[in-house]
Amino acid sequence: MVLKRKAYQLLVDWKNNKGKTALLLNGARRVGKSFLASHFGKNEYKSMILIDFSNPPKDVIGIFENDSHDIPMLLTKLSLYYQVRLHIRDSLIVFDEVQLYPKARQLIKHLVADGRYDYIESGSLLSLKENVKDILIPSEEEEIEIHPLDFEEFLHALDDDVTIPHIRECFKQKTPLGQALHRRVMNSFRSYMLVGGMPQAVKEYATTRDFEAVDNIKRNILALYRRDIAKYACAYKGKVIAIYDNLPGQLSKKEKKYKLSSIDKSARFRAYEDAFMWLNDGMIVNPCYNATDPSFGLSLSMDNTTQKIYMADTGLLVTHAFKNHTFTGNEMYKAILFDKLNVNEGMLMENIAAQMLRANGHRLFFYSRVDKARRENHMEIDFLITYKNKISPIEVKSSAYKKHTSLDKFVKRFKPKLSEPLILYQKDFLLKDDVVHLPIYMAMFL
Repeated sequence: MVLKRKAYQLLVDWKNNKGKTALLLNGARRVGKSFLASHFGKNEYKSMILIDFSNPPKDVIGIFENDSHDIPMLLTKLSLYYQVRLHIRDSLIVFDEVQLYPKARQLIKHLVADGRYDYIESGSLLSLKENVKDILIPSEEEEIEIHPLDFEEFLHALDDDVTIPHIRECFKQKTPLGQALHRRVMNSFRSYMLVGGMPQAVKEYATTRDFEAVDNIKRNILALYRRDIAKYACAYKGKVIAIYDNLPGQLSKKEKKYKLSSIDKSARFRAYEDAFMWLNDGMIVNPCYNATDPSFGLSLSMDNTTQKIYMADTGLLVTHAFKNHTFTGNEMYKAILFDKLNVNEGMLMENIAAQMLRANGHRLFFYSRVDKARRENHMEIDFLITYKNKISPIEVKSSAYKKHTSLDKFVKRFKPKLSEPLILYQKDFLLKDDVVHLPIYMAMFL
């Protein structure tokens, strides 16, 4: 089963640029980078060489070590070693897990200048200092972030290609789907939340519809992440593991800002900054930063010491939250499928919103202001995004919510700078009191 990925078209567009850059695929482990590069190479080129630097043959490393000064000789030796004939302007060479051999990444400058073949690099943790130490990062790289499958890709894996175009049209026209269709879409979306977007988990679900088998796959991925932390996080691996293990506990609280005091009463952000950066660079998490003055700009008023940390894949969060229980002890599967989420489990709605916004290219921000003396200034907005060239505040709500006090205060305070305020919830489209209420699955169009 081959999963349809939207990023494939981005690779085709890059190929049509005729070798002006190498393509860098950046993403978390097991998100499908290697398969995407290989599938693309087999479909779009006469021949392909894939070099896996996670387990490179000694002879291949020897070629890079001894012949990097002579690009034609290096390419000839690679062709002979892999027994692949290379065709000018119609062959692809893939450097997989390139972060494990930075010298190959530095060589991209000269390989692109040679101009005969195309190059794709794939990897994770690509900007950590230990992975770029002593190399000159090539300016000839064009980067694409590979995220977990989105809801449209998930439905395609289930042989449904008609639902998303209809939802997209309803979003554009600002019209409800209607009760029956909305209920069906929400059922599918709840399954997507549980399964997540990691390709191996999606394939298993599409084939078997077996949530327990899917859960086992996700447990293996989470264990892999933990092993990667132990192996690659160096001097601060203890801090990375502490943050990683504590993610579900932080998100289950009403106040979702990450509190280091839950790890260590005396902990300070400066001591944990590299650990947060490691998880972010590995694209295991989606950080969301406090924009202290949205009227001044989101990035410009960012406070990186105050942040919420969402998991990059909500399906992994479902499993991570119950990692010490067997599958049958994971209450979230039943709660989500039967629409019985309690307050703590509602963290998944906010996490999936963060996941969809991030996959759509948004850097994540929120707004938090505590003013005990003047309650009218006290407010908390889940997300702020740049939308229609202005700032849109977003609140994620349960279906049963009654009011949106913080959103109203925020709109009153910053109105000239704002686009339409948005609420993401589990009901159908609604425009009420100048607030756009979107079913949670429409976040993918923002």
